[in-house]
Amino acid sequence: MDENKKLENDLISRSWYYFRMGWGLYFSLIIAAINTLTVTFYLAIENYPVLKSIFPTFEIYIAVFVLIGFPLLVAIGYGHFKRTNARKAEVDIELETDPYKLRTLVNSDIILNLYLKYYSIFLHRYNDNITEQERSNSFEFLNQIQSFVKDRKLLSKHDTNFIEDIDTFQKSKNSNQRLRS
Repeated sequence: MDENKKLENDLISRSWYYFRMGWGLYFSLIIAAINTLTVTFYLAIENYPVLKSIFPTFEIYIAVFVLIGFPLLVAIGYGHFKRTNARKAEVDIELETDPYKLRTLVNSDIILNLYLKYYSIFLHRYNDNITEQERSNSFEFLNQIQSFVKDRKLLSKHDTNFIEDIDTFQKSKNSNQRLRS
């Protein structure tokens, strides 16, 4: 019976969360945009002849907003994410308040380091069963990854650079042979 109650509470909690996301991200945004455009046009623009001459109809006002306002808001959003510390602060707060995200980050690092250790043990243990070229390529690959892991920091650009250069990294000298061995 307790399991059914838990599932029911989980369904209610999840539904409440999905409702808030739908309301906050979509519905209220659309309603707020319509409200802002309507109020500014009919209360401000219609009452000032200078503005009325620029925006003679509501449709023209919306068209100007779409052509100028929308790209401007996209640029502001881009600045928020890419050019200010605001997004970094949001992510920091999310990590501080969401133990699952932090746990995933830590677990991923642990798994990567275990994999590198196992790979090193494998190469040393089966050293006699691989060719000299495979051995050399495998140790070179292991050293590249270990060096990358050792040099990177959480707030550095190492991971971003790695992702951007992943094709180069994977296609470097004899990588296909290294990855198979």
